Amino acid sequence: MINYVKEVLSEENPNALFMDGFEDAVIGIGRQHSKPSLVVYDRQKCIEILAKEMTHEEAEDFFSFNCECAWMGEHTPLILDRGFEQ
Repeated sequence: MINYVKEVLSEENPNALFMDGFEDAVIGIGRQHSKPSLVVYDRQKCIEILAKEMTHEEAEDFFSFNCECAWMGEHTPLILDRGFEQ
């Protein structure tokens, strides 16, 4: 998926930003009329990636504060929250 997203965004929005270390959490491209196309990450997958190095609660806190709250301008990635899985 990451290679496809990078290839498409290289044409549609070469300024799109990616989050280092979360390549396996990329789920697609977000598009909205008159806005630049952006990479979309799966929030739960991002936390799973972080939880390999810390507790799930620490991963949740780290991601919320350092990734979800990071604004880097109009090319900031989108994060999809799938909600709680039962």
